[in-house]
Amino acid sequence: MRKTRTTLSLLSIFPHLARLLGSLFYLWLTLDWKVRKTRRAFEKELIKQGMSKEDAKRLSAQYTILRNNLMSGLIRSMRS
Repeated sequence: MRKTRTTLSLLSIFPHLARLLGSLFYLWLTLDWKVRKTRRAFEKELIKQGMSKEDAKRLSAQYTILRNNLMSGLIRSMRS
């Protein structure tokens, strides 16, 4: 009886876990796309204001660094 309940409890977790992992994967995909889009728009605005292209790229790289820090923090929190 006890083994059956434990098995059923574990099996009921899998749909929720699959949904959570799917949501996290979707978040990862959309975050990556939005960071690229934001980075390009930021570079265009800086160049439009008279900044050199190299400096604009260097400044917009901070968006990618921020995204990487965010994702590594999320992964660290899931591991512990």
